[in-house]
Amino acid sequence: MLAVGNPFGLGGTVTAGIISAHNRDIGSGPYDYLQIDAAVNRGNSGGPSFDLDGKVIGVNTAIFSPSGGNVGIAFAVPAALVQEVVGQLKTTGTVDRGWLGVVIQNVSDDIAESIGMPEAKGAMVTKVSEDGPAAKKDLKPGDVIVAVNGEKIDDSRDLARKIAELHPNTDVKLSIVRYGEKREVDMKLGTFPSSKKLAALEEDKPDTSGQQMKDLGLSLAPAAKFPGAGDEGVVITEVDPQSDAADKGLKAGDVILQVAGVAVSDPSDVAAGVKKAMDGAKTDKDKDTVKVLMQVKSGDQTRFVALSLKKA
Repeated sequence: MLAVGNPFGLGGTVTAGIISAHNRDIGSGPYDYLQIDAAVNRGNSGGPSFDLDGKVIGVNTAIFSPSGGNVGIAFAVPAALVQEVVGQLKTTGTVDRGWLGVVIQNVSDDIAESIGMPEAKGAMVTKVSEDGPAAKKDLKPGDVIVAVNGEKIDDSRDLARKIAELHPNTDVKLSIVRYGEKREVDMKLGTFPSSKKLAALEEDKPDTSGQQMKDLGLSLAPAAKFPGAGDEGVVITEVDPQSDAADKGLKAGDVILQVAGVAVSDPSDVAAGVKKAMDGAKTDKDKDTVKVLMQVKSGDQTRFVALSLKKA
């Protein structure tokens, strides 16, 4: 393939290369890119990439470069996506994408086991935007979206891509797993917010006292007692470095919001949630550990982790 551009003001520069990968995720919105190794530098963006038959296959967009210069890794927006975007711009002057109004994460093997899912597929909801489409249909953190309009969802990236391909106000049917219980939700997509609107949607040294959860490797205390921690949940005051919690990235200052699907506000609530998970797993005699699913807030981000505990 060939890439044409205007690098460093040298108009009409042509470089040659190969397509290294299709559907490459570079963390820029819900769309995927072609990865090419044709030399692309500053000024190439917007130039075409085309095959040896002269057909445009993409538009040069970005490079991966620790030094700021070409290192043989560049990215192009696929031509099919360009056609779709240009068509919307000609018709409406804007590019509108469907929006569920949720923050999502991948489902790990531990998380799947903790909620009784047979495989680690789908996208788990970690946060629901107020007044968003999902909030109106009572979607909750901990729900796992496993299909959209009957099409299975592999992971969070797959869900983001499928929803972005749909127009606002489109009716969709979501297949959801809520802590092992399957359900269907019919809803209408909203319009993906602008960056400013999306951003709007989104001290004292702590006392180290709290209930020691030795099995979890955590020291805990009510969040309401810690300035800046908020009024909900239980603050982690200390993490045993040898524990599964440490391995899963939990750290002092994180706030536990849910345990086994139940909101917590006191360390005793965490203990009750752990007991609930342990009791629910007693029927499985083939395993000596239990996965306890927790919703954890770190700064402004929330996620789910499944901690391993040995059966009593």
